[in-house]
Parts: sequence; C-alpha cells; structure tokens
Amino acid sequence: MSAVLEVVAGVLRDAQGRVLLAQRKPGDALAGLWEFPGGKREAGESAESALLRELREELGVSALESSPLIRVPWHYPDKALRLDVYTIDRWQGTPQAREGQALRWSPLAELTRAGMPAADWPAVRALRLPPRLLITPDSGDLRALADAAQRALSGPRCLLRLRLPQRSPAESRALAAQLLLRAQARHGDIVLGGDIDGALQLGCGLQLHARQLATLRARPLPESQWCGASCHDAQDLARAASLDCDFAVLGPVLPTPSHPGAPALGWPRFAALCATAALPVYALGGLSPADHERACALGAQGVAGIRGFWPGLAAA
Repeated sequence: MSAVLEVVAGVLRDAQGRVLLAQRKPGDALAGLWEFPGGKREAGESAESALLRELREELGVSALESSPLIRVPWHYPDKALRLDVYTIDRWQGTPQAREGQALRWSPLAELTRAGMPAADWPAVRALRLPPRLLITPDSGDLRALADAAQRALSGPRCLLRLRLPQRSPAESRALAAQLLLRAQARHGDIVLGGDIDGALQLGCGLQLHARQLATLRARPLPESQWCGASCHDAQDLARAASLDCDFAVLGPVLPTPSHPGAPALGWPRFAALCATAALPVYALGGLSPADHERACALGAQGVAGIRGFWPGLAAA
C-alpha cells in the first residue's frame, strides 16, 4: 500500500444550520458520493493552509475562522488516508462550484452513511454529538440526583451517562426513563453503562464497558441510538471502531478518585491515542469543564467527568 494520503475537509453551515456538501465527479474515486469540501495536502503544507487553499480553489470562499473537529485515520481497500476535518466558523464569499462539482446544503439529520465516503462518517458523528458527557455520581439521595440531572439537562447540550453502581438495573432504567424525554428535547441523550437490554428497551444510548468489547461481534444497538465504549488503550479504541461505535470515552487522563490506583495516561499519551482513533473520543479522568479547550486542541470531541461536573451534589 502506498504512503498515507493527507487530506483536509471543511464544514460550512448556513443560517439554518445546514452543512455544505460537494459531490464527487464522474471518473473520481467514489464518484457520486457527497462529501465535505476539501482535498489533498501538498508537500510541506500545513492542514490549515491546505484547507484555506482548497476552499478558495473549489468554492471561491475565504475561511476567516476555523476550529479542528476531528482527525480520522481511514483505510480503504486500495489506500490509507488521514482526514483532518475543521468547522469553518466564519468565511467570506458565496460558495460556488468552481471545479464543476455539484453542491448542496443538507440538514445534518438527513445525512446518510450510504451517501457519503466512509472516511467522512466519523465527522458526521462528531457534528451530531454534544461536547460534554456528564457521568452521574452515585448519590445516596436518588431524588436529589434526579433533580440535579434535570437541571443539567436544561443547560448546554450533553450526553448524560447514568453510573449508579449501588443501585439495581431496574432503578437505573427507571431514572433513565424519567429523564429521557427531557434529554432528547435538548438534542442530547441518556446513556446507560453496559446495560444493552435496558438501552434496547428504552431506546436510549449505551456506553459499553471495556470488558464487553472483546465479547461482542457486532454493534448491539441500531444506528438510531448512540453506542459508545469505555476505552483505556489503542486496542480498546480499535475494537470500538470495529464494532461501529459512535464514540469512545478514553481515560483516565489524570489521576481520579473514582478509580484509585489506575495508571493515568497523561495528556501526551491521550493525544497520541486520539490520533489513532477513527471515531470521536471524549477525555475522561480527573477533569473538569475547564479542561474542554485543552482536550479539543489535542483531538478530543470534548470532556467527560463526574465530580467536577456536579457542583453541590454529594456522592454516596
């Protein structure tokens, strides 16, 4: 196989929140599929410089502000590539098809895996996922926990993972059912930890335990439900991707009281592992919302946590 191709792509959104897609032309590889506009990096060119050039050449727009979204390592049967995807937060000019390609604006909810190159799909997942994954402390007062969860779901969009080790699966499912409508009304979700049957029953999200990854042969939920995985190393991340998980939670990044004695990855190792993952990754372990910017700069989807995310709620 030839050397890894370095490719960039940009996500432009209009005032309605639709994303701009370009169709691959006849004669191109994957002709007819719709992708985020971009192209190959030239020798010695940074990803940011390549994206500015490609958007100018393909669309006639000048990107003024951009943010990294996700880096996707991907292997097609005939080639390997590394795709750096950025959100274009501000640009100048009106997008035009300057290279004969078809263009269209599409609502994010209407994008389909079958209609896009496989390497672009992790970026769609990253766009759909919220930037925070809140994990509940095992509060001794279930009513107080439910009230705190309702408040959290009324704030910025998030996934809320129920982690209640001192409670029965039935209690966890009952609380998930109580919170689910509020979460989905905010375009978030409730995520059960390891409870496949409960997630199927409720139609909510699931975060597989690391030990479950080796026992499964296929994704346990339909694509309409979020399916994530707890990961600790490169093997876990690769297995999560092979099971078609939507996201991974990787840690612990820093020492954390919830897992005393567990070796921390540290930020450099976290960044290195993130770069190998073909799916969005949340940073976990000893973090607070203040770590969000640093985590994203190192390739993360966002941050996940327990204690730093629930001020005023005492754990059991």
